[in-house]
Amino acid sequence: MAGHKKIDEVTGVETTGHVWDGDLCELNKPLPKWWLYVFYACCVWAFGYWMVYPAWPTLTGYTQGYFGYSQRAAVTAEINAAKAAQDTYRQAIANTPITEVKGKEDLLQFALAGGAAAFGDNCSGCHGRGAQGAVGYPNLNDDDWIWGGTLEQIEGTIAHGIRNGADEARNSAMPRFGLDGVLEPAAISDVANYVRSISGAEQVDTVAAERGKATYAEQCAACHGEDAKGNLEMGAPNLSDAIWLYGNSQEAVTQSIVTGRGGAMPAWAPRLDPVTVKMLAVYVHSLGGGK
Repeated sequence: MAGHKKIDEVTGVETTGHVWDGDLCELNKPLPKWWLYVFYACCVWAFGYWMVYPAWPTLTGYTQGYFGYSQRAAVTAEINAAKAAQDTYRQAIANTPITEVKGKEDLLQFALAGGAAAFGDNCSGCHGRGAQGAVGYPNLNDDDWIWGGTLEQIEGTIAHGIRNGADEARNSAMPRFGLDGVLEPAAISDVANYVRSISGAEQVDTVAAERGKATYAEQCAACHGEDAKGNLEMGAPNLSDAIWLYGNSQEAVTQSIVTGRGGAMPAWAPRLDPVTVKMLAVYVHSLGGGK
């Protein structure tokens, strides 16, 4: 209800005249002037912002503002400026054989930084942020290379990929010994035991491994070698060490023999420029396993 204005006895502030429940009065205490001035200044600033910068959506786009500012254009300009600043190094890397990049400290540091960035954007999804790999995706930190670990070999693998249908791709095809009926399941089990035995795996059936030795010599040695050390020219992995792309359990090795696996890697040359491919190769080579 509306009553008469009066001075509140407790606070000494004039009331608005509104009274509830007979004695509950509303104080008429305006905001501090400094607060109002700040508020008014913000309103003026906001209006000015709307006038000079893009602000309001329209049916066909948005208001451009008096300054015509575009954040996208600003970012594009910054990217172009960064690329221009990098051109000297990129041109130097383009003109330097990959085997000589490591001998030039400034180019090496630039290549490592650029390669790490490109790896994070394009390669880490499969090989992991730390290049540690996963089942079916090689660990790039070790010194076990199916197609070779020199700078040139790594660059070729990155550029053309593996088993992706491209003419220059690394290509190998392990027979599907089980799916195509080349070997009986018992023989496959024996060969799996033999392969695991020469790599030092645990829980190997030694009797089965001895039987599988002859089958290995007949069916596998032509690619993997009599000593099972592999063949880089053919993309045949080393079977005598403890590094396994798909695991070294009896089940995993058996599955590899049955299906032939045949993982693929995309060709990056059509997607990345040659300098980026070269920097990627330098970076991967530097991870600890490059030869």
